[in-house]
Amino acid sequence: MAVHRVAVLVLDGVTPLDLAIPTQIFNARPETPYEMTVCALDSKVATNAGFTLVASGGLKQVRAADTVIVPGFAPVLRPPQAALDVLAEVRDQGRRVVSICTGAFALAAAGVLDGLHATTHWQHIEDLERDFPAVAVDRDVLYVDEGDVLTSAGVCCGIDLCLHLVRRDLGAAVANQIARGLVAAPHREGGQAQYVPAPVAVAGDASLASTRGWALQRLDESLTLRVLAKHAGISQRTFMRRFTEETGTTPLQWLLNARLSRARELLETTDHSVDRVARDCGLGTAANLRLHFRRALDTTPTAYRRTFWCSSQMRGPELSP
Repeated sequence: MAVHRVAVLVLDGVTPLDLAIPTQIFNARPETPYEMTVCALDSKVATNAGFTLVASGGLKQVRAADTVIVPGFAPVLRPPQAALDVLAEVRDQGRRVVSICTGAFALAAAGVLDGLHATTHWQHIEDLERDFPAVAVDRDVLYVDEGDVLTSAGVCCGIDLCLHLVRRDLGAAVANQIARGLVAAPHREGGQAQYVPAPVAVAGDASLASTRGWALQRLDESLTLRVLAKHAGISQRTFMRRFTEETGTTPLQWLLNARLSRARELLETTDHSVDRVARDCGLGTAANLRLHFRRALDTTPTAYRRTFWCSSQMRGPELSP
């Protein structure tokens, strides 16, 4: 695999968790082509958590990168002009530019987000809208993908975005493997509105995570709302309400996305027919699988397999069927 260089551009006041996400996900692994470097204007950078870190790279590595990621920082002040200039430069060269959380303010100040949709932490949404009217700010999303410019919402949404990048680059199987290593969901549905302060849940309410985990092991079965609610031991109406509150999406939409994710992994890592993949992921028929692939991914199962099958085999026995 050709090397894909990732530069994580760290600004003063960087949020340590925002920095840890891309450095963990894009760290070198045998099954990925990523070569990651932490970069900064100066070698030493103060975090917003009371300690200083040392960056191994500078603007030279940023200019040479295929993907540049800007983690969030606080307070949210205008970054130095040198940082804005290099972000505008790499974007003009067609490189992929990404922000996590308040890193979107650096991209916006550099003009990278002009005319595009973007997001940031929900606490700073109004500031981004006010300060950068040329940016179309999306409030209720975990991340925004505008092709070669991507932004995430607050902090942990950076995990969702970085796994999305891996999924785009290398397919679902590798992204799912990295997610398992992080003990993170390979793909979350819903938006950051579910994290905005809300009334405390009624005493006695419990997470539906166990039911979602149970369902993921039975995607090839008929999983109706009634079946899911019965497993959770609550009424269908209560199940629907609580499921939506927890995930930001409906049970049936969540199931569809889980089945599509399973189908992608099967197409990448097995030579099963499209009919069998459709049955094994719970979408029933090849025609139904093709329909949902076209709607969700704008491609066909066969074309998707052609794109990711060979590379999955090259990654060795760990990802083989």
